[in-house]
Amino acid sequence: MSGFTTRAIHAIENIENEAIVPPIYLASTFGQPTTFEEGPFEYQRGGNPTRANVETTMAKIEGAKHAHVFASGMGATAAVMGMLKTGETMLMGMPVYGGNYRFATIELPKRGVESRFIHDFATLSDDDFDETVKMVFLETPTNPTLRVADIARIAEIAHRNGAIVVVDNTFMTPYLQLPLELGADVVVQSATKYLAGHGDLLGGVVTTNDAEIDEQVFKAQLISGGILPPMDSYRLMQNVKTLAIRMERQQENALKIIEMMREHPAVDEIFYAGSANENEAEIQSRQAKGIGALFSFTLTEGKDVKAFLDTLQIFEFAVSLGGIESLICLPATMTQGAYAPEHLKDSHVAPNLLRVAVGIEDIDDLLGDLRTALDAA
Repeated sequence: MSGFTTRAIHAIENIENEAIVPPIYLASTFGQPTTFEEGPFEYQRGGNPTRANVETTMAKIEGAKHAHVFASGMGATAAVMGMLKTGETMLMGMPVYGGNYRFATIELPKRGVESRFIHDFATLSDDDFDETVKMVFLETPTNPTLRVADIARIAEIAHRNGAIVVVDNTFMTPYLQLPLELGADVVVQSATKYLAGHGDLLGGVVTTNDAEIDEQVFKAQLISGGILPPMDSYRLMQNVKTLAIRMERQQENALKIIEMMREHPAVDEIFYAGSANENEAEIQSRQAKGIGALFSFTLTEGKDVKAFLDTLQIFEFAVSLGGIESLICLPATMTQGAYAPEHLKDSHVAPNLLRVAVGIEDIDDLLGDLRTALDAA
């Protein structure tokens, strides 16, 4: 079974009562063999059959040997960044999701871990590394400017210098991009977004092919208790089965919206994966299947952002992305609101930059909603 959706649907074998869908195990504890050997499951924090099923599914669609699902995307990211020890350094690509930025600038310093920010991975070289750099953390495309980084090139440089590479693949999902195949050591994702896809579930995923990293992530989850509960695990497993269908529709809608907005006089600049320059366009076409369903834009000078937002009827003004509903937000004060002013400036997150997460609604309705709002601006 090599097709993406086939793997997503048939990742696990369910033989209990010949049911087509697996049961949900709500048990918090499990009976153990009286031989004093450890059973397959002991206590829900350490493992649960339903959680194991969605982890198997995620590993299959990521092309990974190991997967762990967490109670949130930040729970997954915190477990991975938590592998860093006192005196070590992380190189973090910028811009990056505000929650990841907060963990790097607030939590890691308490542990004696330094973060250095890279604003253009195209310039990354051996000179950026010293003996303390043990991790490179990046998003590609970036949130919210949609800049693209060459995962394979970064992995080659990082590995040469003794560092692991962690890729936040939330925007692309394993349907459009497989960072592990490109040389990354770890992939983290907010399952809240495209994987769950309906705006009603929090979750996070860590995948890797490295057994040592897997053991560290498992122990971090076991100790912290940041597990995805059985009901949410089941729902995530079921929702992932339609990921490819949803992503195809969302990406198709996004491409048509971008085409329309390019021609509208109220739109100044549009940013999407590969739009920055020819080099990034080539990288995106090489390492991903499309641009995804997210883009950002700015209005032309003199246009009224508030009037634009107030006129929208279908697009909701809200954080998050990846659901079947279309959303729009103002990153400078919302998703990147925790940034220091200098980091906002250096990351080119303008105060009037609007990020659009395209859903699966009928394209004519989405286009009409945006045209009306742009005219009102």
